[in-house]
Amino acid sequence: MRLLVAEDERELSNALFAVLRHNNYSIDRVFSGSEALDFAMTGNYDGVIMDIMMPGMSGLDVVKEMRNGGISTPVLILTAKSEIEDKIIGLDAGADDYMTKPFSMNELLARLRALTRRSSDYAPAELKFGDLTLNRANFELSAENGAIRLGNKEFQMMEYLMCNPNTLISTEKFMEKIWGCNTDTEINVVWVYISYLRRKLLKIGSGVTIRASRGIGYTLQYNDV
Repeated sequence: MRLLVAEDERELSNALFAVLRHNNYSIDRVFSGSEALDFAMTGNYDGVIMDIMMPGMSGLDVVKEMRNGGISTPVLILTAKSEIEDKIIGLDAGADDYMTKPFSMNELLARLRALTRRSSDYAPAELKFGDLTLNRANFELSAENGAIRLGNKEFQMMEYLMCNPNTLISTEKFMEKIWGCNTDTEINVVWVYISYLRRKLLKIGSGVTIRASRGIGYTLQYNDV
C-alpha cells in the first residue's frame, strides 16, 4: 500500500517514514504544498497524510485542488490547531479525517487502516484472472496446483497486473506505481521482480504468464490449454 506523506517538519517526517515503512507501507515524502499537489494529482496513492501548515501552499488548499481535480484518495490531515472550527474547515475542504499534534503513532496507524479500509470497500478481497487467484488479505497467490505467499513488492506488482489483465504496462509505470516518483531505485528492479513472479507462477502450475514487450513493458496473459 502506497502513501504520500506531506510534512515539512523534518524530524516528524523522518519519524512517520520509519514507522510507516516498518508497518509495510511504501512511502513518498514531500516537504512543500506545491510538491504535495504534484504528487497527489498522479492518483497513485492509497492514502495521503497532509500537514495543514505547509510552505508555498497550505495543506487545505492542496486537498481542495485534489478534490476539484477528481482525485478521491483518502486524506488524513495533521494540524497543530485543536479548535473545532479548524477541524470543520479541514473536513469541509475534502479531508477524510484529522489528527491534532502531538499524536500517538499507534492511533495514526489505526486511523490509516480505517481510512484505507473504507476506500477499498468496493474492492474484492480476491482478484481472479484465468486460473489464478490473488488474496489481498494474506498476499497468497494460488492456482489449481498450489499456492505461494508473495513478498510486499511482488504482491503490489501482481495486484497491478491482475487489475489490468491483457494490458501493456510500461516499466516506467511500474516504477511510478510501486516504487514512487522520487525513488533512487534502478529501473531494472522491475525486471528482477517480474522474474520472481514468473518463477512463482511456474511453481504453482498456473497457465497465466507475464509477457514482455522488449523495451516497453509487460502484459499479464492467460494461456488456456
